[in-house]
Amino acid sequence: MNKDLTTGSANRALILFTLPMFISVIFQQLYNMADSVIAGRYAGEDALAAVGASYPITMIFMAVAVGSQVGCSVVISRFFGAKDYARTRCCISTTLIAGLVLSAVLTLAGVLCSAPLMRLVNTPDNIFAAGKLYLQVYTAGFLFLFMYNVTTGIFSSLGDSKTPLYFLIASSLGNVALDAVFVIVFHWGVAGVAWATFIAQGIACVLSVLVLRRRIRQLETAENPQRFSWTALREIARVAIPSILQQGFVSVGNLFIQYLVNGFGSSVIAGYSAAIKLNTFAITSCTTLGSGISSFTAQNLGAGKPDRIRSGFRTGALFSVIVSVAFSLVFCFLGSPLLRLFMNQDSTALAMDTGLLFLRIVAPFYCVVAVKISCDSVLRGGECMQYFMITTFLDLALRVILAFVFSPLWQQTGIWLAWPISWTLSTVLSLVFYRMRPWEKRMHG
Repeated sequence: MNKDLTTGSANRALILFTLPMFISVIFQQLYNMADSVIAGRYAGEDALAAVGASYPITMIFMAVAVGSQVGCSVVISRFFGAKDYARTRCCISTTLIAGLVLSAVLTLAGVLCSAPLMRLVNTPDNIFAAGKLYLQVYTAGFLFLFMYNVTTGIFSSLGDSKTPLYFLIASSLGNVALDAVFVIVFHWGVAGVAWATFIAQGIACVLSVLVLRRRIRQLETAENPQRFSWTALREIARVAIPSILQQGFVSVGNLFIQYLVNGFGSSVIAGYSAAIKLNTFAITSCTTLGSGISSFTAQNLGAGKPDRIRSGFRTGALFSVIVSVAFSLVFCFLGSPLLRLFMNQDSTALAMDTGLLFLRIVAPFYCVVAVKISCDSVLRGGECMQYFMITTFLDLALRVILAFVFSPLWQQTGIWLAWPISWTLSTVLSLVFYRMRPWEKRMHG
């Protein structure tokens, strides 16, 4: 059901809106982790390392999907909050048409360029073939992944965070079941993990598009809206492109990090792969809550209610900090049993030690990055993209530069130290930009 986030209690509206999004990211990350868990336990350490080595490359493709999702969500939320349903419907159809073309092009590029991309990140020879196969199947299904993310963003912009949750729960359970069948029963190894994700995402994508078509018809307009508008596409691109670049910067930065990690061998890669999956669970949870803050901000910006934006930020930031502290405590005190989920009896001690060290250095700073994401989400929802981009680029640049500076001095430990330092410094800048409230100048300008 479409929901107006510009009326009633701002705190209650934001919590009720973001809670299903938070639950959905739990299921999403659980089935993402299931790939690595099943690969590591039933196909071996090299299989876990192969999936992990391709992970930062898959995140570049995911960056395009998530950035496009955010771009369409912010613009559609603004028109929906202003009750301009004709432009809302026009933006939705424009997003779907443009997204279909873009994702088809990237799908083809990903399949054809899998081998060069795996070479680019210095993938060891003993896991190269499996990593390339996983990447090829993953990118072959990118069209489904992209369109599913875009439809999720559209549902969120209409104030509906429950429908994407239902699809995600079904997709997650289906993905885990297929992982088990393909890897444990059929012994397909890394290929089984990749095909399970492909099938589950494909079904979720088709069903979500069908439901969205019916939901759009509920937005009654006095005139027939355009099916495609270059003006609407430019407005969406103005937010989507910086969001894609933001996600892309992070993903490219992770490529550099992966390059450094790959130089330490497959055992370190396996340990890092397991730990980074857990880390991604925590960060993505905060990022998803941030997407809710962005949609809330955009709807209230369209409705001309800046006081609700500030109230929503406080509530959203508090929610994110509470979630991040919970992840920090779990990873710091239960890191060893969690990492063992990804490994079998043949896994090396070095793999476990690598994962534990990463979590113990990075996890205590999740509350810091939660505050940064909340500030950035208001800036993005308020379409203040220049500030949003500056904080993102600072975080990325510092992390990569410090990793390359520290790794010759302290080996893997130096790479892990780059995370908390870059998060802390970029969070300070994000808070400064938030305090400037540039979205209010847009309202009055």
